[in-house]
Amino acid sequence: MFRNNYDNDSVTFSPQGRIFQVEYAAEAVKQGSVVVGIASKTHAVLVAIKRNAEELSSYQKKLFPIDEHVGIAIAGLTSDARVLSNFMKQQCLAHRLTYGRDMPVRSLIDLIGDKAQVNTQHLGKRPYGVGLLVAGVDERGGPHLFEFQPSGMTEEMVAFAIGARSQMARTYLEKNVEKFAECGREELIAHGLKALKESLVQDRELTVENTSVGVVGVTGEGAKRVVEPFKVFDGQDVAAWIEAVADDKEGGDDAEAEAGGDAPAPAGETMEVDE
Repeated sequence: MFRNNYDNDSVTFSPQGRIFQVEYAAEAVKQGSVVVGIASKTHAVLVAIKRNAEELSSYQKKLFPIDEHVGIAIAGLTSDARVLSNFMKQQCLAHRLTYGRDMPVRSLIDLIGDKAQVNTQHLGKRPYGVGLLVAGVDERGGPHLFEFQPSGMTEEMVAFAIGARSQMARTYLEKNVEKFAECGREELIAHGLKALKESLVQDRELTVENTSVGVVGVTGEGAKRVVEPFKVFDGQDVAAWIEAVADDKEGGDDAEAEAGGDAPAPAGETMEVDE
């Protein structure tokens, strides 16, 4: 049998047990620009690279606030992300009106996971072609970071990256994962931007036009614990963070040159980003 006999809908399994439309949706996530999320004991941070389709267009938004305590970063089809983000906003508002408090992040993630998985059960529907990193805080549980996949699978993460060339960012996160739990707000943002830099092609850099940062967290202890609302920083608001990361990189390069001369460039830096 040819492969395309089994990819006409999202409810038919191939003889190998695969659902090809779900795999196609996952491929759409891999074509999106990279986003990185990191969580510590006090904060959760999302950082993203924005793209512009052409020189005359504006940069596409990648970070969206959902509620005071939750925000998302997207990779994939922005139109599908808008549908999911509107659904999440409605659920958070309904929960607040009913119970008078913020919706637990885990409950919100379960709802969008169920909504996405339903699309693989009914003929005539297709999986959402977008992946999400969801950062939020609970009154009791503190900061959380969740990954959402088009299949409906959700998982809590300490740090993660999705999108084009995200494996390079994940490699950086894996090397530094033990540091994140004790990091403060500024340190988390610095780690996120460094991971983002690892995923860039050789001739591209982080700038105030193509970089977004989102932060949510908690301050204080016990009864004095206060939630810092999710806030997105763009433009000149991220300039200081980008300069700090660039200064660190230059300092590292100088140290390498003094210690051992020219170091070989990583093999991945010659690859091209999927535009």
